[in-house]
Amino acid sequence: MSRRFAYAIDKRYLPLLLPFGLRGSKDGVTLTDDGSLLATFGFIKIKTPLANVTEAHITRNYRWWTAFGVRASMADDGLSFGTNHSAGVCIHFAEKVPSPLRRSGHSALTVTVADLEGLTSALEAGPGETSSASSP
Repeated sequence: MSRRFAYAIDKRYLPLLLPFGLRGSKDGVTLTDDGSLLATFGFIKIKTPLANVTEAHITRNYRWWTAFGVRASMADDGLSFGTNHSAGVCIHFAEKVPSPLRRSGHSALTVTVADLEGLTSALEAGPGETSSASSP
């Protein structure tokens, strides 16, 4: 069964998020039945096989002015789908995943989902496996 991880949206910043077409009830990260990771943020989406995920870890305390919306990193080839400046999950890929912002691809994606530990555990479990971690 597919698992969806919704974004943790800081409502104070909705005016910055709405131009991207963000839909809080539909957007987020989905681990699909066919073994894919699908991340959507309004008009932007990326999809890759779960086997392409090499690592996932929680990151915290972003600068508020760089934490919101869809943005490609100026420091590396990472991509962020940001809805708050508190915390997110940084997902690393073996092969770069293309997006409309960088056709040559991204080696990592940061997503600010509500269930940080749940997404990290699900990605560490690997495709087709279930995590031994308990849900909050």
